[in-house]
Amino acid sequence: MLRAATPIPVELPPAFLGVAHSATGRRWRDRLDTRGSALALAIAQRHQLPEMLARVIAGRGIDVDAVADFLDPTIRSLMPDPATITQMDIAARRLADAVKRQEKVAIFGDYDVDGATSAALLAWHLRHCGLDPLIHIPDRIFEGYGPNVEAVRALADKGATLLVTVDCGATSLEPLAEAKRRGMDVVVIDHHQCNDELPVVDALVNPNRPDDLSGLGHLAAVGLVFVTLVALNRELRARNFWTDQMPEPDLLGMLHHVALGTVADVAPLIGLNRAFVAKGLIALRRRDHVGHTALMDVARLSGPPEAWHLGFALGPRINAGGRIGRADLGVRLLLEGDVSEAARIAAELDRLNTERRAIEQMAEAQAEAEALASAGLEDKGAVIVTASEGWHPGVVGLVASRLKEKFSRPAFAIALEPGGIGTGSGRSIPGVDLGKAVRQAVSDGILLKGGGHAMAAGITLKKDRLAEFRAYIESALQDTVTDARHTNELLIDGAVSARAVTTEFVATLNRAGPYGSGNPEPMIALPSHQLIYADPVGQAHVRVRLKSGDGAIVNGIAFRSLGQPLGNLLTEQRGQPIHVAGSLAIDRWQGAERVQLRVVDAAIPDLGPAVIR
Repeated sequence: MLRAATPIPVELPPAFLGVAHSATGRRWRDRLDTRGSALALAIAQRHQLPEMLARVIAGRGIDVDAVADFLDPTIRSLMPDPATITQMDIAARRLADAVKRQEKVAIFGDYDVDGATSAALLAWHLRHCGLDPLIHIPDRIFEGYGPNVEAVRALADKGATLLVTVDCGATSLEPLAEAKRRGMDVVVIDHHQCNDELPVVDALVNPNRPDDLSGLGHLAAVGLVFVTLVALNRELRARNFWTDQMPEPDLLGMLHHVALGTVADVAPLIGLNRAFVAKGLIALRRRDHVGHTALMDVARLSGPPEAWHLGFALGPRINAGGRIGRADLGVRLLLEGDVSEAARIAAELDRLNTERRAIEQMAEAQAEAEALASAGLEDKGAVIVTASEGWHPGVVGLVASRLKEKFSRPAFAIALEPGGIGTGSGRSIPGVDLGKAVRQAVSDGILLKGGGHAMAAGITLKKDRLAEFRAYIESALQDTVTDARHTNELLIDGAVSARAVTTEFVATLNRAGPYGSGNPEPMIALPSHQLIYADPVGQAHVRVRLKSGDGAIVNGIAFRSLGQPLGNLLTEQRGQPIHVAGSLAIDRWQGAERVQLRVVDAAIPDLGPAVIR
């Protein structure tokens, strides 16, 4: 007689430094298992690399034979044949026709950084070819996302014969049908997830359409525009368009646009995207582009720009125009050739960004209060859904992101507008597909509009259906959120003492960059260091100083941690030994460089010696 199989108990790997429950409620785990550690050793020996760098590379799943290409990602080695993308050849031929005939081309972009850089890159190329394209960036509040019928008609009335949408258009059935009715040909260059029904256009270039097998769905729209222009250059070369009087444009010289849009859109830094950002940062460091240089100056960048500057310093300023100012300011800056005018536009974007922060902070405080009232101390609910009248629609995505970080679960923030309509944004946690749930809510008639990615989504709904949406999204995501939060771990790349934390050590780790989404910054632990200083600084940050047993000291900062569990533990443990984990960066001040640890978690050590790996 067969016996019922006895369930095999699942044994968790040992907690790194014994931290099973940190200040932020996470279990620390070595990013490398036994096999990964063996791979790291092989990488170190084969390529003569420092042990910690080898561990970081192995932790990103890079095989021994691929290490050299990983450390020096090049466009040449990673650029695919553009023709592998569905309908790319059709798009390139139609764009080439427009160039040869010197047609009036209209570019319709999105109001975020990816949309601005995409529109600027395409417009730059068409201008080089002798065209004077129309550019339309919709107003976030009055027009909303994507092409709309009124704007399409206006572009047709201005004589446009070809409409090119960038970073939008994949779901815009009626507006693009109107473009065709008005006699325009339409090329869509978009990377957003598609609905089952695709718009009827001349070419839909989107690696995320169901019938595309290119494997390039990770590209941001600006990266997709770059690949399209590679195809266009090739098509024009075949037509003998390029001459001494009309030389082929240097696409590689425009990689600062591609890097900025890719990082700001949180596209994963894998494959071709890593090459785009690595080489784009080199282009930015040359400071030879008027608009980017003006932007870096108003952002007060000290030292060479790094990938995180694009996401946290430059990107938000471009975004500020689309959020609370004139939507086309970012594109205008990126196309501006006059130094004085570029400085003026950059200053305006900087002012708008400051204004945006104040608006965001007010809405964030209200949203947090509402979320606490619903989730409470019992930590209830799988999804946070907040809504209020008076919130600026341009900051709801930022508010949702803050709520997601604070409550470790998907979150929505919705601005309720006069007329009973709400527009909102959602942000998700790894393992929970928000875009899919939102598209289903649209299909079920709960939302008026909605779409996005796994990690971010936008919605439009009637105010009287807010409660129904709350119940729907809670039910739809409850199981996956529970699973995702149960596997709440912090993956550690390695541990060192303060003595090893030098600028040379950071430079060594940066060889595996650029870091960002899809290629996370190395998470370094400092075990059992004495917390000799911990005090609030700036807007809700906690500055710390840590000392190792041999007296070496490293400075650190825990951003936005004041009043949170991490900040509370740091301030309570002054003078005591503590495990801390974070990423390392170079802090530049008045010409001097020093290493700063960006603390993301901490824990009280168990009794007994800590092992440094």
